[in-house]
Amino acid sequence: MKQQNVKRLLLTVGLCTVMFATTGCGNKEPEKQTEEVVQEEVSEEAVEEKAPVAEEAETEAEPEVPQLDGYDLIWNDEFDGEAMDESIWSYEPHEPGWTNEELQEYTESTDNVFLRDGKMVIKAIKTEKDGKEYYTSGKVKTQNKQDFLYGKVVASAKVPQGQGLWPAIWMMPTEESYYGQWPKCGEIDIMEVLGNQVDTAYGTIHYGEPHGEQQGTYVLEGSTFADDFHEYSVEWEPGEMRFYIDGNLYHTVNDWFTAVSGEDEKPYPAPFDQTFFVQMNLAVGGTWPGNPDETTDFDKAEFEIDYVRVYQKPEYDTNVEKPKKEFREATEDGNLIYNGDFAQAEDLSDGENWEFLLFNGGKGSAAIKDGVMTITSEEEGTEDYSVQLVQAKVPLIKGKKYKLSFDASAAEERDMITCVSAPTAGWIRYLADTEFTVTKDWQTFTFDFEMTEKDDENGRLEFNMGNNGSTAEIYIKNVRIEEVQ
Repeated sequence: MKQQNVKRLLLTVGLCTVMFATTGCGNKEPEKQTEEVVQEEVSEEAVEEKAPVAEEAETEAEPEVPQLDGYDLIWNDEFDGEAMDESIWSYEPHEPGWTNEELQEYTESTDNVFLRDGKMVIKAIKTEKDGKEYYTSGKVKTQNKQDFLYGKVVASAKVPQGQGLWPAIWMMPTEESYYGQWPKCGEIDIMEVLGNQVDTAYGTIHYGEPHGEQQGTYVLEGSTFADDFHEYSVEWEPGEMRFYIDGNLYHTVNDWFTAVSGEDEKPYPAPFDQTFFVQMNLAVGGTWPGNPDETTDFDKAEFEIDYVRVYQKPEYDTNVEKPKKEFREATEDGNLIYNGDFAQAEDLSDGENWEFLLFNGGKGSAAIKDGVMTITSEEEGTEDYSVQLVQAKVPLIKGKKYKLSFDASAAEERDMITCVSAPTAGWIRYLADTEFTVTKDWQTFTFDFEMTEKDDENGRLEFNMGNNGSTAEIYIKNVRIEEVQ
């Protein structure tokens, strides 16, 4: 296959190699004869006087950056100076509400971005302005200073805990207008954590028009990302991206697109075939995390980054093809939902077939028994999806009509919501969010919809049971999505 060399910034690497080689020579043990000469010619007082200098030299030595097999280090920042290195980073100030309905003003103040104990600290601060609560924070980027095409980004960070806090390490293209404004330009989110759910980290790519996204999640057990530093990385190659946390692969993507509305898609692997840069920020509030509340401790609202390192292979194969979509087959009786009769008591947390999910304060459990799915809620949470039962990979073809049907009842009369969504196509709805009431008696519910968007191999059936004024137990059986002839 055709190979193409990618231009790399190797001057820094060369200088580092010389420096480490010199340091290595200085660390060689002296011969015995030399030791004896020194001891005879230098007084004890002189040795004592020189000792602190040697210790100081060791303290000031540059930290050794790990080498990775098959990669060259093209740039890094260990944050060991006294101030932010502005040959690498720039501030990106913005007024409140700039994006995602976030509350913070991004400033150029060293109160919001500073170095401490070998780490960059991005701090969110709560103040008052015009008699109202006001928030400031920091956002830094390497745009037009350390841009690169393909590579492995590795960052170590510790996130703050608190409702409404939203730390992120992410990447955007140097020239956002090359393929068009977001999301057509593409976005790579190496790490995002919500301050009210600090046991879960997300790695995501955004692209396309309509907006498409693919997101992976990594959940810690017994600890959180706010307890200690963890290493987040992405390996970005022409036809694939792989996301890791602490060296564990948790998300792989190789199918994306971009297009201007009404036009053909740009050649794959657009939009991720242009130079990108790294940026880091700590947002306050917004459409995803929600706003801070009385529990949010802004004295501890600090996003700490220990290092950022970017590596690159000597060359990349750019002759890649977009993988063909794989559409899951219907069952023998034409059902697009697997295990829709709940005949198998499957694991509801393994990402296969049915999944039970909790978000934003939702608490509960789900289990399959005797052909019935039972959902037990303890806390309803703040969103309709705070308590959620889903099945993804539902294949839907443009121009075809479908019917969703299921039986449901509840321990007490209550409402719930169903829909068919598009998790990799901007969460648009193929079947709109539809609220209905379940009672103690079993009822059969039926909803028809037509697929008007382009083919999607990853439609998602949702049952949303959060934030509706009830935690009454719900029972579901005989779930079907079938094509209507």
